[in-house]
Amino acid sequence: MAQPKTLKLLGIDTGGTFTDFVYLDQANLRVHKVLSTPDAPEQAILRGINELGLMDEIRAGHIRVIHGTTVATNATLNRQGVRTAYITNKGLKDILQIGRQTRTELYNLKVQKPTPEMDPGLLFEIDARIDANGDLVDPLTQTDLKALKAAVRKANPEAIAINMLFSFVDDSHEKAIEALFDDYYVDVDVDSIDVDHGRSRKVFVTRSSSILPEYREYERGIATWVNAWLGPLIQSYLQSLRVALNPSPLAIMQSSGLTIAAEQASNKAVNLLLSGPVGGLSAALLIGLETHREKLITFDMGGTSTDVSLTDGSIHLTAENNIAGLPIAIPMADIHTIGAGGGSIAYLDSGGLLQVGPESAGAVPGPACYGQGGHLPTVTDANLVLGRLGPGAFLGGDMTLDLNAATRSIDGLAKELGLSVIEVATGIVAIANEHMAQALRAISIEKGFDPREYALVCFGGAGALHVCQLAEALQISSAIIPVHSGVFSALGMLATRPGGEVTQTHRVLL
Repeated sequence: MAQPKTLKLLGIDTGGTFTDFVYLDQANLRVHKVLSTPDAPEQAILRGINELGLMDEIRAGHIRVIHGTTVATNATLNRQGVRTAYITNKGLKDILQIGRQTRTELYNLKVQKPTPEMDPGLLFEIDARIDANGDLVDPLTQTDLKALKAAVRKANPEAIAINMLFSFVDDSHEKAIEALFDDYYVDVDVDSIDVDHGRSRKVFVTRSSSILPEYREYERGIATWVNAWLGPLIQSYLQSLRVALNPSPLAIMQSSGLTIAAEQASNKAVNLLLSGPVGGLSAALLIGLETHREKLITFDMGGTSTDVSLTDGSIHLTAENNIAGLPIAIPMADIHTIGAGGGSIAYLDSGGLLQVGPESAGAVPGPACYGQGGHLPTVTDANLVLGRLGPGAFLGGDMTLDLNAATRSIDGLAKELGLSVIEVATGIVAIANEHMAQALRAISIEKGFDPREYALVCFGGAGALHVCQLAEALQISSAIIPVHSGVFSALGMLATRPGGEVTQTHRVLL
């Protein structure tokens, strides 16, 4: 029986502190928020769907769900990928550790260069090579393939990344290596049982010619390794979510601002690193159309982080992003992220100076005023103490903030500094504002754009509390606060279209 045309949409944005929902049908638009469950994001999603009363509609397959996830981002930042084998040409297994000579701190003689956390026992080389013209230099023999397969299986990785020289010209060697592991299954947790193979699943294999068919083996290798390193986590998460939402279709937001079916997204983990934040850019473009403004600077302040970007009628894409210090050459929205959000923790450094972030109280235990066991002072606590937040109006009145707990959390800092609680709260907000102003300068002034020519669009749960001071700091004369700014990224999920960004190096004489 043919499925009826889907007329109802549900956008879901999972953040570090809150999970946001925007539901749209022919009659109305509803918004909702619940506290995130970082260890199992799907729990917060299902709780929010139940609280909205939509589970029956989901079970009937009448709702199309578009989801922005932070699973890939958080796993990368926390270095929580799986055991991943890396296969490359003979003599090149150390390329990803060596990287480039580019230094983030030019005059620091002891600079620590971020590198992927690769197990030396999971690095494999094979004596085969194709040159830059696609001509065969060293053939890939069956003897070499058999030895490689035995060595990899003995190491028992959960994922395999294949990155051969000039695979963007000829990918035959990569495909032959990939085919080696068609029958290779690995042991998994009980929660991820494969129906046909008991407590095991097929090993996750990814090759550079399918992820990033471009020149520069280092950048291509990093993207391929990250995709394999995160792949099983994304597969497991999306599979559990698909089962929970079945038969309603599930689409996933990509870092480029386009959506992809969850089945395809399972194999494209590296394309989901900015899955959540980019939703706000899609919504901002709609605001730009409605207000006849193309030049917008977006400012998304959530509970854990702040994301800023600049648009001129379209989402700016970049292939030079860094996530956790690793260069990710996949096309993605040009978003600058800093660890400054409502949950950012205030503290005194070794010199006795007041600092804010990047460590966050997150969703658990959260700021002290949430009443969930948190006791450290945060930006949200400071805003509450200063009267910038109403204790009884949080989450539409569903959550009451504890002013006394917020005051107690800041009082310890106040005593150490010899200041009043109000003075310290004011200082916390001022420092957080300066961090965010620096981020706004980084994506505007430092790239040659005059922020005074742009309107500042703020969203996220904490955005509107800080937008005026930030606009003044950058001499921006126009600010836009959307009606549903607290769930703006989830709203943007509904405004996106399906598609993908594909790149391919093409060599030709000019």
